[in-house]
Amino acid sequence: MAVNVLTAERLPMPKTLITLSAVLACALPGTGLAQEMDHSAIDHGAMDHAETDHGAMDHGGMDLRTKEPAAWSAGSGTSRLPGREPMSHGVMTEAGGWMLMLHGNVSAQYTTASGPRGDDHGYVTSMLMGSASNETSWGKLELRTMLSAEPAMDARGYPNLFATGETAGGQALVDRQHPHDLFMELAGRIDVNIASGTTAFLYGGPVGEPALGPSAFMHRGSARYNPEPPITHHWFDSTHITYGVVTAGIAAPRWQLEASAFRGREPDEDRWDIETPRLDSWSVRATWTPSPEWALQASYGRIKEPEALHPGEDERRTTASAHYNNGKGLAAMAAFSAKDRDPGGTFTAWLGEVNWDIDRRNTLFGRAENVANDELFPDHDDPLHDAAFRVTKLQAGYARRIPAGPFEIALGGSLATFLKPAALDAAYGSSPVQATVFARFSLGH
Repeated sequence: MAVNVLTAERLPMPKTLITLSAVLACALPGTGLAQEMDHSAIDHGAMDHAETDHGAMDHGGMDLRTKEPAAWSAGSGTSRLPGREPMSHGVMTEAGGWMLMLHGNVSAQYTTASGPRGDDHGYVTSMLMGSASNETSWGKLELRTMLSAEPAMDARGYPNLFATGETAGGQALVDRQHPHDLFMELAGRIDVNIASGTTAFLYGGPVGEPALGPSAFMHRGSARYNPEPPITHHWFDSTHITYGVVTAGIAAPRWQLEASAFRGREPDEDRWDIETPRLDSWSVRATWTPSPEWALQASYGRIKEPEALHPGEDERRTTASAHYNNGKGLAAMAAFSAKDRDPGGTFTAWLGEVNWDIDRRNTLFGRAENVANDELFPDHDDPLHDAAFRVTKLQAGYARRIPAGPFEIALGGSLATFLKPAALDAAYGSSPVQATVFARFSLGH
């Protein structure tokens, strides 16, 4: 078994490494480590082009035919991000024609939120991603998994003012971010070549992500160092952990069309298990990547009974987003979503976020969200129960990045303030604020 370490200085690179440079990297424990790849440092003239499968370069990453970034990079599930989105690498090895890769991070965090509903809490978030892929003459086969140790934390998760969604102890979670499940992805994808640079693909598994919304927040370059989940998470990317997904589509260098059948119900409170898959909901998504700097998507889904506390209530969700990455440290996203409940009303959300790597050590990031939410008072006896309030969250933060060989340590924090109706003063105070500090340890970037 040969172990490869990805660095810009180790070129020329064998075909399998170049072909898979866009994939989040992984390998078997203890086999070796890799560092983030700086494409600006690559000597393309030194590459062994006889060993390079140029036809495979349209799957994200570097297109060696033009020596430019491909039009897109892989996001979560089957979503796409700009081709200039930084690529992450961890441990990589090749065995029996399969490329095996591993990448992940652990973040120790402390959040304090003011006001009557505020809370102070220390907690740890985590994510471990692995994949095994095999290039063939007819296409590509990829097996993927993503795991988290977050089920070990308190079932109520951690403070996040004005966030809603899912349950703990049979009660709705409000002003909290729920833990993610142990199995965040357990899926596979097969791409079959149907034309030059174009494939028909099938993705799915017992745990996956349907074609709905933008890439999940923890995979977006625009949110790379932001320690807080968006309060609009359940408007845009709450389906990133879905028990039972089948997606079929056509993928070309500049566009992708896809449709999914999936289970609409959000994960239950037993976050260690794999829930029974079923296909009772559907979605469609179109993505356009006009240049390596941009990725645009629009999607629509019919979700059956997503909320456990609202049986018989379905959801029609519409999303649109624009992602930008200049390849020089600046990543941004703007997005819109509408949740149309059946029965019920329509609740919209807007989201803008940015991540700016000023240099190799310092990063500034921020997020602005505006959402109409009627779930802030779940108690049926509360006079504000089912009342909708439009809330704005404004957040800014800083991260100091410390390279440590194949690892990276990021130390930083963020501060958020909120704009809200005066009717919420009794519950939240007149001027609530929320602050988070973090220390993140990553394999790769």
